[in-house]
Amino acid sequence: MKALGYLRHGFEHGVHPAHHKQQTADLPIQRVPFGKHYIMPLGQHTGVPARPVVAAGERVDRGQMIAEPGGFVSTALHSPVTGTVKEIGNFRGVDGRFAPAIAIEADPFATQQLDAGTPIDWQSLTLDEFIGAVQMAGIVGMGGAAFPAHVKLSVPDGVRIRHLLINGAECEPYLTTDHRLMLERPDALLEGAEIMRQKLGAEETVIGVETNKPDAIDVLRKHIQPEQPVRVVALKVKYPQGAEKMMIKSVFGKEVPAGQLPRDVEVNVNNVGTIVAVADYFSRGVPLIERVVTVAGPGVTYPANLIVPLGTPVRDVVKFCGGLKPGTREIIMGGPMMGRPIASLDVPVLKGCSGVLVFTEKQTARRKEYPCISCGRCLEACPYFLNPSRLARLAKSRMFDEMKAYNVFDCVECGCCTFACPSNIPIVQLIRTAKDDLTHRKEVDA
Repeated sequence: MKALGYLRHGFEHGVHPAHHKQQTADLPIQRVPFGKHYIMPLGQHTGVPARPVVAAGERVDRGQMIAEPGGFVSTALHSPVTGTVKEIGNFRGVDGRFAPAIAIEADPFATQQLDAGTPIDWQSLTLDEFIGAVQMAGIVGMGGAAFPAHVKLSVPDGVRIRHLLINGAECEPYLTTDHRLMLERPDALLEGAEIMRQKLGAEETVIGVETNKPDAIDVLRKHIQPEQPVRVVALKVKYPQGAEKMMIKSVFGKEVPAGQLPRDVEVNVNNVGTIVAVADYFSRGVPLIERVVTVAGPGVTYPANLIVPLGTPVRDVVKFCGGLKPGTREIIMGGPMMGRPIASLDVPVLKGCSGVLVFTEKQTARRKEYPCISCGRCLEACPYFLNPSRLARLAKSRMFDEMKAYNVFDCVECGCCTFACPSNIPIVQLIRTAKDDLTHRKEVDA
């Protein structure tokens, strides 16, 4: 009965979009060939952008630090290739805005072979030293939010972490990067989990995996040794099962109150890719210079799960997958529910890029929008118990400040409201626009 624990606990609301994972779920991870040009934005993470420590014309080696953290909520950047720094300036980002980045031209004669470094004796490190090492490794949340991993390790005095919860739900349609990592690198996942568990002082590690990945659940359970304080929990398939607060509710039956964090209920949550990155750094000395990306969707010729060096132009990734099919209209970085359309094929793959999804006109055609009929379906879908309809109306009227009274910043932009709306109102897009405006004004005022 233990394996069916998810039947006892779950989260309310949510939606059930089609999985669309069959394109890549059975495709092993392969490496994309190295290209010529790489763009490394300094703000690939939530928080303060990194500061360059290299200059134009300087030669860099693969894995060499090229930018240091700009503050505590910031991480280091490392060169994804051996080559030459061509320019440090403003380059177009995923959202179309120009932002500071380091442009690197790969050395065509370099092997790009990264020799494994000396393992780091993490057990001898104090917690502060360990936090600093994770920060300098450039590790962030690999599920999409790109929140610096070391910040989650910084637990305030008097707060205890009892459970390390590893997020293997991967509830977004199309994406299969975490699925493949659990199948192909279970030992690295368990190694990274044990490192994190011990440094956090947690009692156990729990890996949450949705039941539409039975092979991953089986592989992980077979690799867990009897003496390891690790268990795998099979989770009901529902979106957004992978959201931190939803997973905590499903696994432990605990509610994380609005305005509070998982640590306030003695839980630390990390993505599968983040934990594997921790293992790679402490066991092989490899910082975060590449990641696994799912390339899928109706508009791509050959779907794949790829190891992609950070900074690789999306154009190179798509080209490796056979190019775009006729009728392609939109490419999304991330999942279809929470990802954002890219502004150009020349934008780079970032630390938080879990997928490159290619859609045709059929999937992206704007459906006719009708007036709200006050059906309440968006309220029933919202897992955070907000009033999406009201927030959307305020956003349409540009009453952004008034939205704060309705907890607009509790919205994680999961897209459940838009998915459920029978009137085809782009609710989450309206809310996102309002949040962007409020955040920008706050930054300007600061």
